[in-house]
Amino acid sequence: MVALSTVQASNSLVSSALPPGLVAVFVGATSGIGEATLKQFAKHARKPRAYFVGRSQDAGDRIMAECKALNQAGEYIFIKADVSLIRVVDEVCGTIKAKEKDLNILFLSAGLPSMDRSETSEHLHLLTALTYYSRLRFIANLLPLLHSAPVLRRVVTVGGSGYEGPLDSSDFPARQLPLLSVRGHISTLLSLGLEAVARVAPDVSFVHDYPGTVDTSLPSRMKGLIGVVLRAYVRVMGRWICVPIQECGERHLYLATSAKYPPASGGRDPGFAVPLEEGIDLAQGTTGQIGSGAYSIGWDGEGTSSAVVKVLTRYRDEGMLDQIWRHTESEFKRITGHDEDL
Repeated sequence: MVALSTVQASNSLVSSALPPGLVAVFVGATSGIGEATLKQFAKHARKPRAYFVGRSQDAGDRIMAECKALNQAGEYIFIKADVSLIRVVDEVCGTIKAKEKDLNILFLSAGLPSMDRSETSEHLHLLTALTYYSRLRFIANLLPLLHSAPVLRRVVTVGGSGYEGPLDSSDFPARQLPLLSVRGHISTLLSLGLEAVARVAPDVSFVHDYPGTVDTSLPSRMKGLIGVVLRAYVRVMGRWICVPIQECGERHLYLATSAKYPPASGGRDPGFAVPLEEGIDLAQGTTGQIGSGAYSIGWDGEGTSSAVVKVLTRYRDEGMLDQIWRHTESEFKRITGHDEDL
């Protein structure tokens, strides 16, 4: 486990170990984990520029003011958007690409408490539209900016890492899966989807993480029996099992800036990321190799378990990375009407 004191010590070095003017994009940052991480970035980085995307203008205005209070030298740009729609993702990315030449951090945490099988207007399952398709579209669109960054080229996507399970290749969008199978399916889909991108972007590191149980507004907005059970669980057990939201933000800034999670190629030079404390090792990646560039990380900051490596290895050996990416590209083409290579 990466101790909280180690996380905090590493974060305190962001301003001195990394250059001024870091650029970050936070998608899903008007509440919860995304907001907490954005504020830690604002607090610790020198003259940062942060784009953050969400649906609430009121929340965006509030967070801009709070980030400015944390760091007057920073620039904080809110983009109001519904990122469940791929065409809207393209518009948001176009806005960012028109203003920036490089990108250091892409942080993806958008989600919605919906398990009702509803679809977007683009005919994607809403749940996987937010947790998979939209996120992979942001990555694909902004990868050129990540490639161009002189230091710290990293993608962090908040999900269910460590819970990778059976993957139904006949139902990648998880429209018909039993509810109890959805988390394992989507977690595997996301980890392997990131691996597929990492193969063609070895100079960028990709972190899929599980934040632990965090007391955010998500349970309060979840409908139905699942919402009732989840709210009751958090209410009764929260003081013992919940990760405090500030600690969650601190841990995610660590995931976004620490040298513990390097890309597969390069990224080991001094000044590329915040250096490791003595006794802290590089993380094990999803292939089981140390520092492989794609990571499935638990709430404690440590790497992939042997059980997860076994699950992912099985699907990798079956050629699932190619199958997943062909499916992903076909959905993007269906929605946008054109092909785009990574």
